[in-house]
Parts: sequence; C-alpha cells; structure tokens
Amino acid sequence: MVSSERDLPDSFDPKTGRNIKWSAELGTETHSTPVIAGGRVYIGTNNGHPRDPREVGDRGVLMCFEEKTGKFLWQLVVPKRDEDIYFDWPKSGIASPVTVEGERVYLVSNRGEVLCLEARDGHVLWRFELTSGAGIWSHDAAHSSILIHGDHLYLNSGTGVDNTHKRLRTPDAPSLVVLDKRTGKILARDDEHIAPNIFHCTWSAPSLGKVNGRTLLFFAAGNGIIYAFEPLSMPPSLFTNPSIHQSNNPQIHPATLQKVWQFDFDPGAPKTNVHKYNSNRREGPSNFYGMPVLYEGRIYAAGGGDIWWGKNEAWLKCINPAGTGDITTNGLVWSYPLEKHVMGTPAIANDLVFIADCGRAFHCVDARTGQACWTHEINGEAWASPLAADGKVYLGTRSGNFYIFAATREKKLLNLIELGDPISSTAVAANGVLYVATMSRLYAVKKESR
Repeated sequence: MVSSERDLPDSFDPKTGRNIKWSAELGTETHSTPVIAGGRVYIGTNNGHPRDPREVGDRGVLMCFEEKTGKFLWQLVVPKRDEDIYFDWPKSGIASPVTVEGERVYLVSNRGEVLCLEARDGHVLWRFELTSGAGIWSHDAAHSSILIHGDHLYLNSGTGVDNTHKRLRTPDAPSLVVLDKRTGKILARDDEHIAPNIFHCTWSAPSLGKVNGRTLLFFAAGNGIIYAFEPLSMPPSLFTNPSIHQSNNPQIHPATLQKVWQFDFDPGAPKTNVHKYNSNRREGPSNFYGMPVLYEGRIYAAGGGDIWWGKNEAWLKCINPAGTGDITTNGLVWSYPLEKHVMGTPAIANDLVFIADCGRAFHCVDARTGQACWTHEINGEAWASPLAADGKVYLGTRSGNFYIFAATREKKLLNLIELGDPISSTAVAANGVLYVATMSRLYAVKKESR
C-alpha cells in the first residue's frame, strides 16, 4: 500500500479529460485491484459489459490492457460455480488481484482455482483447485493475493462457512497453503486447526518480512488470530514425488508450516461456538479482511467485527513480532479504536499509519505511539485500502468519491473527485501513472506536460 513513484497527480477530471491518460470499460462490478507489470495492466472484473459475444451471462473475467495506451489485449473468462450462490457470489466477478513474475501470471479465480497463466495471452499453464485439492469450502467471492517467495506460492485458502453461515463443513481445512509455482502441486499447509472457529471466511492474504534477520510469514486468520510461520526452505522435490503430474493428486501429503508465534487480536472475544453471535452488532468474535504490514520491526494490522454479520467494534493494532509462542500479552505495543468495521490494509509512510473504516472515517495515526494525528469524515464506506505515494494518500469509497490527502501529520485535503461509481479497488501507482478503478471503469491518471 506504499509506492516510491514520484510526480503523481493531485487532481484529475474524467469529465474534461484533465490528467486522464486513458480509460477503459470494465464489467459492472470490479472488486479487484489493478496490477501493472511487463507493459501490461491486469484487473479482475465481471462480464457485465461482454467483450466477447460468445461469452454471455454471469462470468468471472480477468482483463489485460496495454500499459501505454489502454488497448485491450486479452481476457480470461471463467464460468461461475452453480452449486450454491455462496460458493461464487453472483456478479462479483474475479475479486483477487494477480501476482506477476516474469512472463507468468498467478491468480485465484472466482471458482477458487489457483491459475498460472502466460502473460502474453492468458493461456492457462496449470490449475490447482483449492476445493478438491486442499479440502476447503469456498464462501462468497474468492479473494486471495498470492505471495511468491523463491519457488513457492503462499496464499490464504478462502475457506469459510456454508450457506447457513453457522456451519463449517470442512473443519480440517487449511487456512494457509503453499504451492510449487512451477507445477501447482500443493507442498504445505498450516495445522493450527483454525477452521472450526472461523466466523465468516478466510479473507486476509499472507505477508512476509524479516524480524531480527529471520524471514517470517505473517497471516491474519478468520478466527481473529494473527500467526507467524517459518517459510519453506526445502526445495519442492523433497516434498512431492516428481513423477506425479496432477496438481490435485491425493497421493501428495503436504508438509506442515511451522508456527513461530500467535497473537490474539481480540482476546476478550469468544473463541468457540462463535456462530451464535451471528448478526450481533454488540459482541462477538473478530476477523480480518486486510493484510498484516511489517514496518520498522513492528506488525500493524486492522481487524474487528465482521462487516456483514459481526459486532461494530474494530481496531488498528501495533505488535512486536520478535517473540515466540503466545505473544498476545507481551506483543501488544498499542491499540487504536476505529469507528466501525474495517476492510482495508494499513498504508504506512514516514511513521504515519493511514487506514479508513466503514464508519466513514479516515485516520492518520502515529506509528510509534498509536496516537491520532487526525481523522476526516469521508462520504461512503471504505472497502479499499489507502495508497501512500509521492507525499500523498489516495483513497476511494463506495459512494464513488476519490480522496487525495497530503501524507502529513497535519490534515490537508488536496482534492475530492466525484467519480459517480462505487470504488472497491485500491489505487496503484506505476511508472508515473496512477491507476484508479471504479466498479465499471479503469482510469490511468498522469500529470499533463506543461
């Protein structure tokens, strides 16, 4: 949620075209964040505005555009699951962002499949089905941002409740899985028995960083607990039989990720029989949507009650990740209360933490002390994360408002742009251009030459 890009715009106007390099039509619902790599722009959407007359009806779609011009290059169209609408929510499209390495594009589709694509044309090189291959139970819209470390892919499994919202049909399902990036074979999983206590679903993606020289994986699980694991160190050949070519082959027995520590984000909340608190807005368990962020040797995470089914309480917390075992008590550095449910990942720059919540508040918090520097009332719920770049902070809301603040301790609203279409997606900066996606359109925004 932080970019080193410079000379980014502090205003733009789609109506007049000011500072608009190009724009492109998407579907009618776009919850994915654009990713720019290798001269291409990738973004997930739905099939609300079909580009292929042969593909009609509800679909998940990954679109690929030329970075310089916005020219449409290709799309991947994925059929919806039709067993149950809670497996693959109608019209939600592909909500996951891609991860690009070289000429390979990695993606979790709306069907809960991990896909490896060719960047030039979207051809599928391999496919791993999380439902059958990892034993998970998809819920709503699959949302996984894949982390690459060496030859391994790390991703949240997306496992959750069934259509009753009160039952986990796969209580042994993993929440965090590891695949071989070359073949799609499953290599490892967590064994923390998280699934029975998941309140809604597994939304948060893993992050990675070094603590006192030691590389750790950080993962915020659907049971309201943040974990640190050791990443895999052995080559994939030691985990699987190289003669097995099917990604979902039951002969493959995943290794177990080794836990280093755990931190209970909401220690006063119930940890068992959690679904009796469904629709209770006063008390109940916590969960996460955004990722944990490592900054200057500390972990920052935002979480709390579920936006659809849970309590209104939510927090931004700072954790010391240097311990082992249960660090719930000793690991807490500070806690900052938010207005309401929180969906985003914190953006941290110059010792300032920026986070927005669904209480229609945008917060700037001192990263070291947890004290508020300022807050600002925003129009609409914030489902997106803020982006800090070029001395500015960018944020879109579900009301279609796009805010640009100065990334400073003193509050300064630089611009408010009304785009007239809800925004779920986080803004992205690349090569001097700011990319802003509404539900139905992608804008490439660049300062005009003077």
